Amino acid sequence: MDKERELYIRQLEETIWKFIKPIKDIPFPIVIKALTRHEVLKFNKIKDKKMIDLLVKAAENAGINAAEKGIIADRPNEAGNRIEPFVRDSLNKIGFQAGTPVTQNGKRQAAGYPDIELSHNNGWNAYLDCKTYAIKSKG
Repeated sequence: MDKERELYIRQLEETIWKFIKPIKDIPFPIVIKALTRHEVLKFNKIKDKKMIDLLVKAAENAGINAAEKGIIADRPNEAGNRIEPFVRDSLNKIGFQAGTPVTQNGKRQAAGYPDIELSHNNGWNAYLDCKTYAIKSKG
């Protein structure tokens, strides 16, 4: 990603943060619906257990692979971008079809949200957004 685009994304994130920072305790699904006009679907703990277990396994494998190869980044957001290939690879290896989401214009776009579009041969489809944080902000 070029520096100008990175700056634009950082400024956009900071602007959005300023808008939502004073608004607290709004449930995540309501925020997503207001911003995108799309609903966040709830997991059915029984029906979706296999999918949840697979997602956990993929996350664990991606974390192990990323730790082995290393991710160096100046900002947590950049680390999030760099972990995406590990996550996609891990998802694909355990039976998902994971790739870059398609925009409303029909183009695949790696920058922006969500980071990964995934599906499973059982008809299950979802979008995944990778989040990272700096060690110093862990608490």
